[in-house]
Amino acid sequence: MKRVMATAIALSAVLVLAVAVAADAQEAKPRVGVLRFTNHTHAGWWNAKVGTELADMLASELASTDAFQVLERRELEAVLGEQDLGESGRIDRATKARLGKIKGARYLIAATVSAYEEHTSGGSGGVSYRGISLGGKKERTYIAVDLKVIQTETGEIVDTRTIEAESKGAGLGAGLSVSGFRVSGGGYQKTPAGKAIRACVVYCSEYLTCSLVQGKDADCMAKWKQADQRRKKRTKSSIDID
Repeated sequence: MKRVMATAIALSAVLVLAVAVAADAQEAKPRVGVLRFTNHTHAGWWNAKVGTELADMLASELASTDAFQVLERRELEAVLGEQDLGESGRIDRATKARLGKIKGARYLIAATVSAYEEHTSGGSGGVSYRGISLGGKKERTYIAVDLKVIQTETGEIVDTRTIEAESKGAGLGAGLSVSGFRVSGGGYQKTPAGKAIRACVVYCSEYLTCSLVQGKDADCMAKWKQADQRRKKRTKSSIDID
């Protein structure tokens, strides 16, 4: 009997330790919040809702890596409402949300679409937006997003990086869902614009995982530094100074 009790106590201790280790591992993950994207280009697909949609896309990508604690800020009102409802006495005390348990972000991620280019050629497809139709099939789409990582404790910008993506293809399809747009014709599954935007968001997630989780001295930073050097070289070569 004593041996059984000792085994049970030992197993309980192991379970408690495992839970504590898992909790510590979760807390060690960077806590981040994603701000809505802003736009400094003349991209025709941009409207008031797109900035929030892109922020949601990036938040989902970061959460899918399981390397971050991604904090939902847009739905904070609903969370606070649930806590207030718990305090009203209408919710079972055993299941109510407790006050003062909302976690704060250590970093806020800000993103700006700083460059967007499309090269088109003729075709049967088209995009309609509020009665305006644009024919043609997209051959190449380029997008650049400027990332800023802001430390919430100090307000300091602790990291910046320009992330680029490019997509090539023919025809128009339903690759990008943006409020107000209708994609027609062409018979293609994805637009180069949609693929480039999605790829850029994925690259943003990959860069932040490398920089904030593995660290700026990690091996994974080499490819991002090389990409940045290529970008700066292209930019310099396009400037003609007499």
